[in-house]
Amino acid sequence: MGKVKESFQKYTMIFVLILVLAFFAWGTGGKILYPQNVNNLISQNAYVFVLASGMLLCILTGGNIDLSVGSVVCFVGAMAGKFMEEMKMNPVIAVLIALIIGAAIGAWQAFWIAYVRIPPFIVTLAGMLMFRGLSNVALKGKTLPIKSAGFVRFFGGGANCYIPDFIGGPEGLNMVALLAGGIASLIFVIITVRGMQKRAKSGYDTAGNAGVLVRTIAIVAVVMAVSYKLAQYKGIPTSLVLVAIVVIVYGYLTSKTTTGRYFYAVGGNEKAAALSGINTNRVYFIAYTNMGFLAGLAGLMTIARMTSAQPTYGQNYEMDAIGSCFIGGASAYGGVGTIPGVIVGAVLMGLINQGMSIMGTDQNMQKVVKGAVLLAAVIFDVVSKRKSFIAKA
Repeated sequence: MGKVKESFQKYTMIFVLILVLAFFAWGTGGKILYPQNVNNLISQNAYVFVLASGMLLCILTGGNIDLSVGSVVCFVGAMAGKFMEEMKMNPVIAVLIALIIGAAIGAWQAFWIAYVRIPPFIVTLAGMLMFRGLSNVALKGKTLPIKSAGFVRFFGGGANCYIPDFIGGPEGLNMVALLAGGIASLIFVIITVRGMQKRAKSGYDTAGNAGVLVRTIAIVAVVMAVSYKLAQYKGIPTSLVLVAIVVIVYGYLTSKTTTGRYFYAVGGNEKAAALSGINTNRVYFIAYTNMGFLAGLAGLMTIARMTSAQPTYGQNYEMDAIGSCFIGGASAYGGVGTIPGVIVGAVLMGLINQGMSIMGTDQNMQKVVKGAVLLAAVIFDVVSKRKSFIAKA
């Protein structure tokens, strides 16, 4: 009974995701499962996956958040647009400079947070106001069209932002998407099996292998189902490739590296981490500098998808990123959270947005629902930890 309860707590958001998907499949008459809508779910929420991956590192350090990311997204996007369209700069150089600007903004905020120890809430709130204002100044309150076709295509915008089907196959079915899904599934299965073998050789308990296999089969089924849906429309959007790279890199960073373990250690107990030799100031600095860099990347993806730069872009992006982390299992106290959890949270947020939009739900009610879901996720985290503390006591 204890293991069942533990498994339910561990995979609560996955169960919720399944229920929400089932509800919207019923409420929309199955429209949310159309190939085009599956594609839109990925393309329209690509920025959430990118920002949430960076926000997780900030939250891990102690439940801290970055309120400036939406404004930084807008500012970096505005500057990239000006570089390419007004200064006629080579798109590659413009992209590199834009990413450097994003990282520099993150480093500037990280300095005050890590070394001067000004609370992250204050620093990033100031950044939210400053960079939103600078975006308006840079664009003079106007829309700047983005005409660079190569840039737009690479960062997931326009009608041709898909990986070409160089294999060829039945009409209406993109074989590259199916092949990519198959390869991803095979790699995941190999990694899982090797992990089980390694644990067995090291003498760890293998009683939970059945559960691991069930989880693996479920993940492979989901990957192949999504691949098939993408294959039925236009194939793999380039934004998905960028998201996959970010997710893989940060998933590896947080789970397989010493630096990743430092984030968990600082969030779990900063004083103990410092006493064990961890440079806690550097950990904070890396977290917020990295957040600026990913906000810059999200800014490039945003102006590519919209094919323009506007001073209003990025509004509430920070809320989507923060919500995805907490809904995905990150702790409000820090020290707990995973990239796979962030993926679940981001998909759930995107699913709620798209499902309610298809059903014609008022925008204001959508905000109410998203706020309620976020509050419920944090309440679940706080209450479960309180019960765990009482049980141990």
